Amino acid sequence: MIDFYTAATPNGWKIAIALEELGLDYVVHPLELSAGEHKTADYLALNPNGKIPTIVDHDAPGGPLAIFESGAILIHLAERTRRLMPTDPAGRSRVIQWLMVQMSGLGPMMGQAGVFYRYAPETIPFAIDRYQREVRRLLEVVNSQLAGRDWLAGDYSIADIAHYPWAMSHDFVGVGIEGLDHLASWLARMAARPAVQRGMAIPRAVDFSAIDKDEIERRRKNLA
Repeated sequence: MIDFYTAATPNGWKIAIALEELGLDYVVHPLELSAGEHKTADYLALNPNGKIPTIVDHDAPGGPLAIFESGAILIHLAERTRRLMPTDPAGRSRVIQWLMVQMSGLGPMMGQAGVFYRYAPETIPFAIDRYQREVRRLLEVVNSQLAGRDWLAGDYSIADIAHYPWAMSHDFVGVGIEGLDHLASWLARMAARPAVQRGMAIPRAVDFSAIDKDEIERRRKNLA
């Protein structure tokens, strides 16, 4: 059994998708970020960084194991189940390389693009342009990698799972994917997977287009 602490964000959805793909037993513990539930003493004892997601794997070798950082959780789940990542060194390396592209590149850049495009109390064109251009560049890298292949690193893997919740929200940060046909096809393949559909609704489904100004203001204040 896995305790899964999460919220309706791309990093949380990554783990929800993986858990659904793997068919593991888990219990969802939704955290209300605007209420600071990710900063309580009990939660910080599990995740000193005070972010989501976190899991507690009660079936890990050696007893219950708390794991934070979405990339580390994905690697743990793949290695424990021997699924969603090859076991041979070369294949494993390819998947981890593309996982790191998301962890160090696409996720942080889209996060910053969202801050300045959606949440900042003042419009700063330089910052908006800088982060949107970098998001577009990274999506172009992903698009090039997908030329002639269905998945990022060989077979379907945690690399694809990590990228999807971020890449699918490109419109939310004001970045289009015109001309990125391989990326668009991959997004459609991902969206068609039943486990992806289930994971994207945990802990609740979010319609980005329906987020109104009050919601954006609430989220912006929570970034402080």
